Amino acid sequence: MSVDRIEKGMLAKSKAGHDKGKTYIIYKVDETYVYLVDGIIRKIENPKRKKQKHIQLICETHDVSGMDDVGIKRVLKLFDKEMRRI
Repeated sequence: MSVDRIEKGMLAKSKAGHDKGKTYIIYKVDETYVYLVDGIIRKIENPKRKKQKHIQLICETHDVSGMDDVGIKRVLKLFDKEMRRI
């Protein structure tokens, strides 16, 4: 998988804005923007819209097609736990 290509289900970290450093899952992608969810504040019904240049991709992808907010929280919690261990 190429890191240059942004895909639904990839993990991404915010590089700019008041949420700088926060990790999200990409829920939707269009030409200019990505729509990010975290399952807590930014739920599937109300994703965070962010320009693609303002995110840093993390080379980890998850299938979010059947996932709800609880599943998204679980994925991000496990990722955070792994990062603390390293």
